[in-house]
Amino acid sequence: MARPERRTVRDLRKGNRAVLLRALYFVGPTSRHELTALTGLSAATVSNVTGDLLSDNVIVEAGLVDSDGGRPRVLLRVNPVYGYAIGVDVGETHVRVELFDLDMNEKAKAEFALRPGGHEVELVVRHILAGIEAVLADSGVAPEQVLGIGIGVPGIVESGPDALIHAQTFGWDSVPLGALLREGTSLPLYVDNGAKTMGQAELWFGAGRGSRNAVIALIGSGVGASIITDGVTYRGANSSAGEWGHTKIALGGRTCRCGGRGCLEAYIGAEAILERAGLPLDTATEQAQLAELVRSGSPVIDETVEYLGAGLANLINLFNPERIVVGGWAGLTLGHHLLTKIKKAAAENCLTQPFSTASIVLGRLGPDAVALGAATLVIEEFLLNNTASPARAAAAL
Repeated sequence: MARPERRTVRDLRKGNRAVLLRALYFVGPTSRHELTALTGLSAATVSNVTGDLLSDNVIVEAGLVDSDGGRPRVLLRVNPVYGYAIGVDVGETHVRVELFDLDMNEKAKAEFALRPGGHEVELVVRHILAGIEAVLADSGVAPEQVLGIGIGVPGIVESGPDALIHAQTFGWDSVPLGALLREGTSLPLYVDNGAKTMGQAELWFGAGRGSRNAVIALIGSGVGASIITDGVTYRGANSSAGEWGHTKIALGGRTCRCGGRGCLEAYIGAEAILERAGLPLDTATEQAQLAELVRSGSPVIDETVEYLGAGLANLINLFNPERIVVGGWAGLTLGHHLLTKIKKAAAENCLTQPFSTASIVLGRLGPDAVALGAATLVIEEFLLNNTASPARAAAAL
């Protein structure tokens, strides 16, 4: 029988610090009195820990609010310039690097185009490192003010210091992206699947906020999903959960970019839609081409809606979510014009009861949601394991 872990006073204080910091981050400006009710911590604990956080400049005062009697109460909030987070989106057609403050305001952005099939590891690593240098230079933020770099990539990400990536559509097999990037930066790295990073962004700040059981579907050139169960991203045995685009929708059907046949991505991914419409693949024009197909009422789009509805119905039948969020640039292009038809197609392929309790909505964060979500990987670590940095605290003054 395992012996119970002994928690030290330091562990308890660190846990209380994380609880209060998380409450302030997600609730916004809050008084000490309200924090006591929100967290269940004692008034003395709230007072002591917020005092430490104020001394470290992690949080700041944000005005006053009237109390029921006596003196007005001081509002506290996370200091938005205590540190910064970099988010990277390694997509099918681009590498996008963005720098955010702790309020998730974009401070700088760099983007590099990728040609079809041009996903050489060395090129992607160069683009990421060049983007980091560019956003730091453009924003005037010093490297020591950056809490870390979050990176959203396609495929399966193995946890561990090397962040091994298995992305068949990129031709990547056990690529040690973390190790390669550490040759060019000493900043902390956090790597995850792009659909999962987008899912966390929508869950924290977008259309998924407030839901405990949800699926966030990313539909771009590729197709994936982030599955949220009881407020936590479901990862499976080795972090490959959510490869929705490679579930089978047609036995022996179209060839997918992964090499399989009949995958959902081979019918609703942007490249597959354009191929079925007989249009040339060009990353510079694919968004305009898809938008025109939607506007013109192409039969290929009608067929795509049916496949998408069936794919969403499978998610509802399997996971019983309260909400499905459709995102990604192609998903938003389809959804903005055809959401009613997509819902109808899902209903026709779904069990009645779970469909009746699920809502299908569009993502609110737009095409930059993957990079924003990648930055939340950094913020998540900051909220959980924040320890004061004298250099950062001084820089935030």
